[in-house]
Amino acid sequence: MTLHTHTVYLRPLQANDAAELLKLRLRNHAFLQPFEPLRSAAFLTLSGQESQIAQAEQDFAAGTAFAFGVFLRDTDEMIGRVALSNVVRGAWQNATIGYFMDEACNGKGYTTAAVRLALTYAFQEAGLHRVQAAVMPRNTPSIRVLEKNGFRHEGLSLRYLQINGVWEDHLLFAITAEDWS
Repeated sequence: MTLHTHTVYLRPLQANDAAELLKLRLRNHAFLQPFEPLRSAAFLTLSGQESQIAQAEQDFAAGTAFAFGVFLRDTDEMIGRVALSNVVRGAWQNATIGYFMDEACNGKGYTTAAVRLALTYAFQEAGLHRVQAAVMPRNTPSIRVLEKNGFRHEGLSLRYLQINGVWEDHLLFAITAEDWS
């Protein structure tokens, strides 16, 4: 299964993506660290990325999360990752979305396109009703990606996630199937 625009495509992460994902993460470690949780040294190893992808494949099969690699259409180079995580069924039908993009690819519309494709999957394939995102207030580029995709600002959650060793406030955003269609 592949979702695509004229510039990027998404496909579920597979075991043979581990080396490329590791290169992407290593190349962008300093750039991404201010926006991510602290992780063990093992995370930034080939076996660490293989474990991440194996878990992603299990979650995808179980319908509890949907992780995709983001690839350039013209080169097939992996330039990012977008994931619908924490899927809750029942009365909520909700997931959280998270994403990162190679620093060299920022400002080109790729992240906006990748999030749009992930939302298409969420609402048309996964049968979700709501997707939410949490963003640190200083992460203006990420906020713009959400706004461009129709997310609405729902509030501020104090000390929401521990990012880079610090409990950070986050702005909460969401979009529902009604907003999407």
